[in-house]
Amino acid sequence: MDFILTETEFNKENIAWNGNRFLIGNGYFGIRGTLEEYTKKQMCAVNMAGIYDRVRDSWRESVNAPNPIYTYVKVNGKAYTLPDEKPKFHQQELDFRYGIHCRVTRWKTEHGDITVICERFASIARQHNIAMKYTFSADFDCEAEIITGIDGDVWDINGPHFVKMQMGSKDGIAYVTGITGEKNISVTAKECIRTDFQSEQTNQNTDKSIFRHIRFTAKANKEYAFEKIAEITTSVDDFGTNGRIDELSYRELKDEHKAEWDKIWDISHIHIDGDDEAEYALNYSIYHLNCIAPRNMKGKSIPARGLSGQVYKGAVFWDTEMFMIDYYIHTAPEVAKTLLQYRIDTLDGARTKAKGYGLDGAYYAWESQEGGYEGCSDYNVTDVFTNRPMRTHFRDKQYHVSAAIVYGLMKYINATGDYDILNEGAMEMVIECAKFYRSLLLKKADKPYYEIHDAVGPDEYHERVNNNAYTNRMAKFVFDTALELSEKYPIESELKERLKDSSKNILIKEPNASGIIEQFDGYFKLEDASVDTVRSRLINPKEYWGGAYGVAADTQVIKQADVVAMLSMFKNDYTSDIMAKNLKYYEPRTEHGSSLSACMYSLLACYTDNPEIAYPMFMKSAKADLVKGGKEWAGLIYIGGTHPASAGGAWIAAVKGFAGISEENGHLVCRPNLPEKWNGMTFKLIYKGKKYLVEIQDGNGAISII
Repeated sequence: MDFILTETEFNKENIAWNGNRFLIGNGYFGIRGTLEEYTKKQMCAVNMAGIYDRVRDSWRESVNAPNPIYTYVKVNGKAYTLPDEKPKFHQQELDFRYGIHCRVTRWKTEHGDITVICERFASIARQHNIAMKYTFSADFDCEAEIITGIDGDVWDINGPHFVKMQMGSKDGIAYVTGITGEKNISVTAKECIRTDFQSEQTNQNTDKSIFRHIRFTAKANKEYAFEKIAEITTSVDDFGTNGRIDELSYRELKDEHKAEWDKIWDISHIHIDGDDEAEYALNYSIYHLNCIAPRNMKGKSIPARGLSGQVYKGAVFWDTEMFMIDYYIHTAPEVAKTLLQYRIDTLDGARTKAKGYGLDGAYYAWESQEGGYEGCSDYNVTDVFTNRPMRTHFRDKQYHVSAAIVYGLMKYINATGDYDILNEGAMEMVIECAKFYRSLLLKKADKPYYEIHDAVGPDEYHERVNNNAYTNRMAKFVFDTALELSEKYPIESELKERLKDSSKNILIKEPNASGIIEQFDGYFKLEDASVDTVRSRLINPKEYWGGAYGVAADTQVIKQADVVAMLSMFKNDYTSDIMAKNLKYYEPRTEHGSSLSACMYSLLACYTDNPEIAYPMFMKSAKADLVKGGKEWAGLIYIGGTHPASAGGAWIAAVKGFAGISEENGHLVCRPNLPEKWNGMTFKLIYKGKKYLVEIQDGNGAISII
């Protein structure tokens, strides 16, 4: 398969988008796919995993490290950079087989053409390291100067986060250290360069950065190259570096890096026979999941926008357990366990949040930062007309997050057989989540069942609703899970009886006479307008559709899969007919305003034997970062970035939907339901410590241990 993503012309309008789709990373940091000469104006960033800072009353967000790949060239005293100087030729490329970014740019000067080629990667084998090879040539003799260094004047959405900067150079290694204001965390970038030509070199320091000026006389049609080995570290790292950077070579690092990627792709790659476009998009999605996975790290998780920048505050959402963890469970179970360990480690933060709202147990953060700190504010959207913050209820009413974590835990346990995790804090987490949902239950004086009021379900356009079908069903799942596990991991008898009562008597919405499950109390009474009709009511294209005054709030138009998500997750509870009727009802009423939505519709379509309906939704998920036009604004807030939950959802739709992989009685089964254009699929999975090969051809599936 072709693992190359290429853009063959320069378009200034694509700079922000390219930063996302050409991303490279290694789980410890992500480097946006911006060019070497770019600065914060072009949203250049080396985004750190799990490092946060807050400036005054601004949103708390992840921290971008000093940028050690900053480089540009001067010829005869004139700088040649994009976007300032229009190129004669430009190509940007990502080899997502190996996470290697490459650019080739040629400018026409008054004397002839000059060419810059740069290749770089974030080492997946040595996660502190970045390696870069930069080559300059001209078709005429000239005086050349390459300016390269560490740019400490970083891009921040709600910064600046470095209140103190330190820089210097020793034994040929330059460094810039930024120190955050909130917790005095230091983030250091170091670099070492090697040239293969004679030059004069000088250093220049500014108040935030350090640059090297490499001056030389360039002969016509000769290439001049230098290698840069960089290192990123922080004062809170939990794993060490791998040797001095001045002792490492570009070739050595590249060979190690590629060897490690070969191991990852050996278990990750999915072959689709008959549909090259789908195979390409799905494996590109898998690349993004691979390059942000917290390998060899403790208690780290994956933010909603991966490591593509500070969007969504660099926070961890329910996306991880609902849409991403499935992929890691079956390809890198140690990563899946790390993701769950993050939730175990942040249990106290979830307890603190619950207590703050007068509730029991563990209420996990909607936007979780270190320690389970809630990064979401009560005013999370800006009104485009008044420019004032709007009151939203993501922080205080998204009760379903805690259940998503328990759901993710059980997916992990069922697929790995790792019950030991329950003795490592996970059982306590389940119990605390069950207590939380018990404390939400209400009972009207003349009703025999429990209700959950004042909630926000996955469909965020309708806030403060009663008996959201998804939320109530997920609460029951948590009660049932705690009770099931209590057979092996005993809990106090009084609590056990309360959970039995909760599970038995919580209101679970049933299909009406037409077979449709009402999303929440009163949903059917809302205006039944089409998505296009609601969209036509926008005065400003950046308006938020939900909240108290949003154009969708009083209509049946929803943001994303809600009832459909529930049916996909609990398919054994419903007939195929009920699932099909709800799919047909809710899909036309769904704006798909979240990248989490399409995959759930695709999955449910597969479960109802409609692979042709599932296919476009699958492709929408798989191509979320390949196709321009995704939602990049919520009010006046920029929300662009990569979509790892959509990538994970594409994997789920492909493997559990089209390939029909499921677990039955402790074994994997394969009941394929492929789209018409697919002749077959081949891929590998890990299940309960064993590696399996899945081969599907002519509608038949076979699973074998390898």
